[in-house]
Amino acid sequence: MVSVSSSLLYCLSLLSLFPIISSSITIPLQHPQTNQIPFQDQYQKLNHLVNTSLARARHLKNPQTTPATTTTTAPLFSHSYGGYSVSLSFGTPPQTLSFIMDTGSDIVWFPCTSHYLCKHCSFSSSSSSSSSSSPSSRIQPFIPKESSSSKLLGCKNPKCSWIHHSSITCDQDCSIKSCLNQTCPPYMIFYGSGTTGGVALSETLHLHSLSKPNFLVGCSVFSSHQPAGIAGFGRGLSSLPSQLGLGKFSYCLLSHRFDDDTKKSSSLVLDIEQLDSDKKTNALLYTPFVKNPKVANKSSFSVYYYLGLRRITVGGHHVKVPYKYLSPGEDGNGGVIIDSGTTFTFMAREAFEPLSDEFIRQIKDYRRVKEIEDVIGLRPCFNVSDAKTVSFPELRLYFKGGADVALPVENYFAFVGGEVACLTVVTDGVAGPERMGGPGMILGNFQMQNFYVEYDLRNERLGFKQEKCK
Repeated sequence: MVSVSSSLLYCLSLLSLFPIISSSITIPLQHPQTNQIPFQDQYQKLNHLVNTSLARARHLKNPQTTPATTTTTAPLFSHSYGGYSVSLSFGTPPQTLSFIMDTGSDIVWFPCTSHYLCKHCSFSSSSSSSSSSSPSSRIQPFIPKESSSSKLLGCKNPKCSWIHHSSITCDQDCSIKSCLNQTCPPYMIFYGSGTTGGVALSETLHLHSLSKPNFLVGCSVFSSHQPAGIAGFGRGLSSLPSQLGLGKFSYCLLSHRFDDDTKKSSSLVLDIEQLDSDKKTNALLYTPFVKNPKVANKSSFSVYYYLGLRRITVGGHHVKVPYKYLSPGEDGNGGVIIDSGTTFTFMAREAFEPLSDEFIRQIKDYRRVKEIEDVIGLRPCFNVSDAKTVSFPELRLYFKGGADVALPVENYFAFVGGEVACLTVVTDGVAGPERMGGPGMILGNFQMQNFYVEYDLRNERLGFKQEKCK
């Protein structure tokens, strides 16, 4: 999930906050808590995830604008809204909150109380004010006044430009005379499914035995359609991996349950390495990260992890996907990214159609049910209610560097009520308007279920293997 900061119309004046006061880290990942969608309405659930995956894809394609070696593991949980969450602790004493783990954005922020905000300052956005609200009472907020290590970030602090993705001029961007101590201007972040806005804090992050002081974190005083805070794991300077100096991080995603009742979790592992190392993890297949040559023209794209996808086969037959969607072009558009914040994989229409057509051509044993496709937003869908066992053509992805993977059928077909199976790939123009530009394909977390995935940042490569996530 990618994020972009923009200037707000008004400056926030903030009261002075309270006093202030390598490594490998593993953290459990979870699905963030949110209102549970009625279990009986599985069609509605899938339709909701289709829409959020498309909204996420549109945003990613067109965003608005060293310590001793240690390993830390944290639990990772799955949630009904289609994401995975991890608990992180900030402040002194620590306050623990839930964050969506998001490899498609680079900013870490939590919902925050606003008791310390100056009464003369306010937030405003170019959109309707009704879309903005204070942190929901359902989401636990961070309370800065209860932390002795909280402090406002100054606008002359280099980290201020990290969260705004541009250089900041104090006098120009903070024109209200009552602004105290020339604080970093408020931020606004746009995601595919909502927005958030607040002020930048310098805080202490606690990860088991590791404490990281002066960590840049967003203190969001309002959010729209955000079920939890977000921990950006993308490639920007403000991301959690960058601020911790991680050599690599890895995770294994539990199967989706589409509810918030499960207490099962897998693990997020953070590794901070002091020495360079090109050692590969046993049994992993690796593919190099690909650089988008035109990210300078679209700075938000620099946050993404691009992969070199060479070809796709269905049942052993090559799917003729136009090359411009598999590799970034001269204009910076196209290419394939991997995003833990997207649920269902997105493909540009010109890439999706040959894939869908190949499945339709090969699947003869089950009747296609277009009336269900219209309800859910996924296609193609097939009636499998009379089948004792279900068999679908194999979907295999071939990556640069010789790595290839045959996805388990449950990673590319969703089975609804034991009667219908739908391909879990979305595209523009099916459940939403077409948008041009940006990545041609976004690999979502549904396709990563029960895979161990390693982001080797030091050696610029992605490793993966199929594994039962516990």
